[in-house]
Formats: sequence, structure tokens, C-alpha cells
Amino acid sequence: MNDPLFDISDRVAVVTGGMGQLGSVYAAGLAERGMKVATFDVAPGKPPEGGRAFEVDVTDRGSIEQALEEVESDWGVPHLLVNNAGLDSPPDAPAEEVGPFETYPAESFDAVMDVNVKGAFLACQAIGGAMAKEGRGSIVNISSIYGLLSPVQDLYAFRRETGETFVKPVAYSVSKSAVLNLTRYLATYWAKSGVRVNTLTLGGVWNDQPAEFLEAYTARVPMGRMLEAPEALGAVVFLASDASSYVTGANVVVDGGWSAW
Repeated sequence: MNDPLFDISDRVAVVTGGMGQLGSVYAAGLAERGMKVATFDVAPGKPPEGGRAFEVDVTDRGSIEQALEEVESDWGVPHLLVNNAGLDSPPDAPAEEVGPFETYPAESFDAVMDVNVKGAFLACQAIGGAMAKEGRGSIVNISSIYGLLSPVQDLYAFRRETGETFVKPVAYSVSKSAVLNLTRYLATYWAKSGVRVNTLTLGGVWNDQPAEFLEAYTARVPMGRMLEAPEALGAVVFLASDASSYVTGANVVVDGGWSAW
């Protein structure tokens, strides 16, 4: 028997970064629960069953608005926005991006902030604004434990032990911290317009990382393992549903206890 508290069927969702590791899990999981899901991503790809995929640059408000217009034409104003699109320095990033803080390139900082902060800001302006006019909606801004706490640079010692210079870069942490207060700002701004805005803060997600990293990371997690991507879905469903009708401005932390010690 379906619990009406968690019933999200026949509602409309937009998931930015919907072709990525986590975004695709959110999109598929929401579609499986009866939502009409639109993915907004710069990368082309297959939408979830019954959904639509749009090639959207979240740093360009016009690109967001064009896709939103089609979503509204087909399905109406979205009920849920998951701001999942994100950028971080990849493992094979140029040496200057993973070197000392003092020489971290300003253009790399700008690129990360552009997607992670400006992208969420613009999506909230366009899609959240449409929700507010309808008098209902839920926005879930995806953050990271690295937005709550500083990265533990010792986790990357195995890279330095081979003579490589490696520092986990600053921009991702700064951007994910900014997301927390974007959430708080909008939660209070739209509280009486029926739009709830919350942050979902995730721990490290397993993605076939090097054994040395996995050993160091999991040793610091009370649950002793990394997050599996499907485990992030439950919190999104909760925040999308009426089960969280009095939850706004909150930070839901799914990190296996990382931030508890």
C-alpha cells in the first residue's frame, strides 16, 4: 500500500545535471515513483522512462527558460527542482588546479562557481519563480560535506607519496558552502509563497576510486563505507513529498556519520 505522505505521482520534476552519476539516479528514481521528469544537462543522453531530456547550460538563464517553457507547455509548472549540476576538478585535472592554494587559477575558481553557485541561482530564479507564482513547490539544492567542513587533505597523501603535488582544490568547497546560504535565503524569501527550499548534503559517493583513497576515506566514516548513489534518493523523495511539508531552510545530511566526529 502506498503511503500518501510520500506519494509524488503525477507531479513534475526538473533535475539539473540529470545525466551524471547522481542526477541519473534521482531522475530514474523519481520517474519510477510516477513523476514526470525533465533532465537539464549540457550532455546529451536518454531521459528516464516517460521523461524528457533537454540540453541546457545552467549558467545561461535563457537556456534554462527555453527548456522550462517546453516543460510547462507539456506538463505545467514543475513541483520539484533538484539543483544537482556540479563541477569539480577531475582526478586528471591540470597540475595547476591541484597545486598549492596560493597559485590556484582564478579561471578555475570562476568555472566551478559559475556552475555550482550561479547555475543553482539561475535555476532557482527561473523555475523557483514559476513555482512561487503557482503557490507551491520544492527545491532541493545538492551540497557536499566539503561545503560543511574543510577537505581532509591527508586523504590524498597517497598521491603525494609518489612525488606528485596534489591539494584538493578550494573552489568546490567554497561553492558548496555558498549553496547552503542560497537555500536559507530562498527558504525565508519564498516561505509564504508555498515554495520550500532545502539543502541535501552528501558524503563521498563510491565511484571506483583508487584503493588507497577508499581505505583512507572509509576509515574516517563511522559507518565504514562510502555512499552508494541510490542511497541519496530517499532524501530527495522525502523532500519532494508531503512528508516534508513543514521542512524548509534545512540541511539534510547523508554522510554515514562523517560530520558527527
